[in-house]
Amino acid sequence: MEKIFIQGNEAVGEAALAAGCHAFFGYPITPQNETFEWFAQKFPKMGRTFVQAQSEVGAINMVYGAAATGKRVITSTSGPGWGLMQEGIANLCAGELPCVIALVQRGGTPGAPSVQHAQADYLSATRGGGGSGYRNIVLAPASVQETYDLVQLAFYLADKYRNPVILLSDALIGHLMEPLELRTLNFDSLPEKEWAVRGKGKQNDKKRRYVTFAAVVQGREPYPTMMSFAKHWYDKVEKMKSEVRAEMTQQDDCKLWIVAYGYTSRVSKEAVNEACAQGLGVGFIRPITLWPFPEKAISEAIEKGAKKFLVVEDNIEGQMVEDVNAAVQGKADVHHLGLFARHLPTPAGMILPHRISEEINRLLQKGDK
Repeated sequence: MEKIFIQGNEAVGEAALAAGCHAFFGYPITPQNETFEWFAQKFPKMGRTFVQAQSEVGAINMVYGAAATGKRVITSTSGPGWGLMQEGIANLCAGELPCVIALVQRGGTPGAPSVQHAQADYLSATRGGGGSGYRNIVLAPASVQETYDLVQLAFYLADKYRNPVILLSDALIGHLMEPLELRTLNFDSLPEKEWAVRGKGKQNDKKRRYVTFAAVVQGREPYPTMMSFAKHWYDKVEKMKSEVRAEMTQQDDCKLWIVAYGYTSRVSKEAVNEACAQGLGVGFIRPITLWPFPEKAISEAIEKGAKKFLVVEDNIEGQMVEDVNAAVQGKADVHHLGLFARHLPTPAGMILPHRISEEINRLLQKGDK
């Protein structure tokens, strides 16, 4: 099997190719430009579609149009562009149009983001930012290989549920270079896209096809009323909740558990391994699906004796910590380690293993003061 040495951002393109993607629409923005450039260089030569849109608003609406034809399509962006895409993403959900959106996070303060590495878009990715409420499955890779594998999974899940799927990466995973094994993943077969629109010249297809939803066209199939569509959407979200994925490792008698995703999961794992080598009981949970969130893994840790959880994420105020708190339900203490820490005088910048090791020792030996 062929192996190449490649960036995480470029692995998005390789995976899209393996998944049978037909088109990319996007707009350049740091720190995902390597993804954009990969599609610009490769897709036109293959007879596939690459379009640099006039903006992220244009890009997501081009995705809407291409997805309506039943083709596999993808776009990529970062925080500011992600904000501009929100109405389009809500419309994709309402039209039940599958696509993949790669979101490479970057940092800064709200409304004025910088290009510093960060994990600042967790809440907007997992909660949905467009009108009327919606949900997307959110996948979080922690390596170049996993980026490649999860993009292929994202295309499958998007088609399975007829819904956008988000790949939530970050600047460090996106720019990381590692060996990548080029392998095409096999998933369960999916039904033909009978809903997809067709051109006027198509023969033997007399049924008129259009993309709509109940709020726009009342009294037509498949959702004759708004409530019939709402019930369908509720049922679909409930089914999507079954797509939970997480990595969980432990030793005996783990009183403290670390929860992290993306690049912070890699540095957290190093700190956990060091703690275990010293005889400290520390467990580790890495959510792979950020939505649906792996609440069961948290519950299992509590059943195994967890007394404290340390959520490690590279942002200002803590975002995933909200989901950990909700899963813990007050049965253990939850602590957050991010850009700031209450007991540290100044921001510490990039989160490295020694910071996590210090926090592990503080929580285990000195308690939380």
